[in-house]
Amino acid sequence: MVDRSKSLRESLVRSGLLSEEQIKSAIEEGRESGTTLIKSILKRNLVDEMALITFLEKEMDIPRVDLSTYLIDKKVLNLVPFATARKYKIMPLFKVGDVLTIATVDPFDILALDEIRSKSRCDVEPMVAAPKDIDNAINQYYGVSGSVEDLIRNIGPLEESAPPIPSGVPLEEAPIVKLVNLLILRAANEGASDIHIEPTERNVRVRYRVDGLMHDVSGAPLFLHSSIITRIKVLARMDIAESRVPQDGRFELKTEEKNIDVRVSSYPTIYGECIVMRLLDKSSVLFGLEELGFNQANLKRFENAIQRPYGILLVTGPTGSGKTTTLYATLNYIIKPEINIMTVEDPVEYELEGVRQSQINTKAGLEYATALRSILRQDPDAILVGEIRDLETARVAIQAALTGHLVFSTLHTNDAAGTLTRLVDMGIEPFLTASSVAAAVAQRLVRTICPRCKTEFNPPDELIQRLGLDRKAEHKFYKGKGCKNCRNTGYKGRSAIFEILVVNNEIKELIVKKSSDVEIKRAALKAGMKTLRDDGIEKALSGKTTIDEVLRVTQLD
Repeated sequence: MVDRSKSLRESLVRSGLLSEEQIKSAIEEGRESGTTLIKSILKRNLVDEMALITFLEKEMDIPRVDLSTYLIDKKVLNLVPFATARKYKIMPLFKVGDVLTIATVDPFDILALDEIRSKSRCDVEPMVAAPKDIDNAINQYYGVSGSVEDLIRNIGPLEESAPPIPSGVPLEEAPIVKLVNLLILRAANEGASDIHIEPTERNVRVRYRVDGLMHDVSGAPLFLHSSIITRIKVLARMDIAESRVPQDGRFELKTEEKNIDVRVSSYPTIYGECIVMRLLDKSSVLFGLEELGFNQANLKRFENAIQRPYGILLVTGPTGSGKTTTLYATLNYIIKPEINIMTVEDPVEYELEGVRQSQINTKAGLEYATALRSILRQDPDAILVGEIRDLETARVAIQAALTGHLVFSTLHTNDAAGTLTRLVDMGIEPFLTASSVAAAVAQRLVRTICPRCKTEFNPPDELIQRLGLDRKAEHKFYKGKGCKNCRNTGYKGRSAIFEILVVNNEIKELIVKKSSDVEIKRAALKAGMKTLRDDGIEKALSGKTTIDEVLRVTQLD
């Protein structure tokens, strides 16, 4: 009998993909964590996943599969339970006779293959696919709607709300517990940032916010409303007896692969309490600056601004425009053993190694301004202030910038120039604003075109004219036709567009003179700043997003 694991190890070394030492290290880690060699290699990023798939296809004779081309029969799905598919990252494809063909991340996972044989009562033939493609297929075919409907059918009108169960503890899943967990896990798997549970006159409406837009995903009968709300409130340690006033809470949901921080807000409506849950996946990898969406010119301007020894850098934009992500990426960029970085946030969204992070506590009297004053006595070099909400916080932050600290914070304004005039309007003296602010960055998030259904198209002349482009020039524009990979939206994921205003001597003089934001913007454009619209058009011309997206998120002059 051939030792397939030995053959895999030998082939990996022979191909030059990995060294003997790397394989030994991956095997050791796999033994400790209970993962297979291939999953250990992927987890440690020892090899690019596409290079590994190519190796398995060419060297190990395991066929490769493009899951976007398959339509999977529901009868085939029923052969492999959702829990098994998720646990082993496999997707059943088709059945011929007594042989079930599956897509898998690891065709050498003996435990997975044995369990699937047992569940399906079929011989199993593996094909290899990328982990993200398998996750997308699982989300698509074992979708939330079907699973929720199956659960709801098993819950009668007299179903009691689930008893309190501490967060993070494995659950003996009662139907309501299963339902709430399923809604949260599906939302996390689909990349949703928020879950909305809204009672209406006829039913309970459930919507996810994915890539910035709301999508209906399911509905539940009204008799389940009270049980669902009670279950979420129990998890979030909110008062289940109070339904007349808004409440806030939070909890963590731990799974095999994710650690999800859930922020909960309840609000009374005419049909009962509605709940909004904000999801923060703590296992998500922090972005690097180059991944945020900066073009080369903007990246250079931004890097120059954050490498200053002191001054304040303000990131501005509406709620949900990615400001916090940009600031975390910035801190990650400047982290060094030689500098002391401290933060005061509301809340702490990601934990950064090498940074001392704190969270405001309004009930205990720890507000932004008071926390910032205390931080200044902790000998910091760089400080992140989650948001400048009032004059007092603005004054302390600017004083910190003037006394030799590098300060990062956020503000809610429409554009970069408006950030400078907003500080003056808040009551900050113009000369202090001019002396302390190093740069203001406005940003928005645009949806990116799905790579699998991307196609070239010709927009109408009126649209070209509206964007201020030359109709005679040969511009290429793209859009997504819609496919399974993007749920027929034409978009998959998001990227940021930026407007970076670096404060130079001319702009300082304008601030001191209390000039309007229009005059400041004109001076910034003269100095080389690109507007949000211009950056968005550049991304549309490069095929990253569509002109419709640019028009949706930017204010055209």
